[in-house]
Amino acid sequence: MAEATTSMVDLLAQYPGARRALFARYHIGGCSSCAYKDEETLGEVCERNEIDVNEAIAHVLQSHEVDKAMLISPSEVKSLLDDGRDFVFLDTRTREEHEAVTIAGSEFMTQERQQELFGKAKEDDVIVLYDHTGGRVLDTCAWFQGHGLKGTRGMLGGIDAWSKEVDKAIPRYRLEMD
Repeated sequence: MAEATTSMVDLLAQYPGARRALFARYHIGGCSSCAYKDEETLGEVCERNEIDVNEAIAHVLQSHEVDKAMLISPSEVKSLLDDGRDFVFLDTRTREEHEAVTIAGSEFMTQERQQELFGKAKEDDVIVLYDHTGGRVLDTCAWFQGHGLKGTRGMLGGIDAWSKEVDKAIPRYRLEMD
C-alpha cells in the first residue's frame, strides 16, 4: 500500500505506472527540474512540490487500477496464439534482445511499424506489447491507447514471465547495466 513514508523506488516497484501518473497530474519526475531521488519518500516529494500527499496517493491508486486494465497475462496471450486469433504481437525490447530471444509469433516493433499501426489500425484491434520484465510496457501501452488504439494490452511480466509461465524453453536473461 502506498503511504507517505514509501520511498519512490518502492512506490515505482509496486505501482509501475506511478511515474507516468505523477508526471501527468503534477509534473513530478519527468525532467531534471521536477526530478526526485529514489530514496526520497512520497511525502517528501509531495511536500517539496506543495501537493497533498493523500491526494497523490489516491491518484496513484486510481491510476494503478486503470493500468491493470491495460494488462494481459502470458497465458491469455498464449490462448490468443493457440486459438489463431488475429492480433498484432509486438516486442518492444531492443533489437539485440529480440534477436537473442524471441517469442514465436511476435515481431520486433520498429518506428515504421508503430507509425503504420497509428495510421491504419482500428481502435479495437487487439495489439499485445511485451518487454523484458513488464516494467516499461505500461508506458508504451498508454502511448498506443493515447493514439486511439484502445485494444492495446501490455503483457504482464514481459518475456521473463512468458519463460516462467508458458514456455520454459525460452531462456531467461538479465541485463547488465554500466
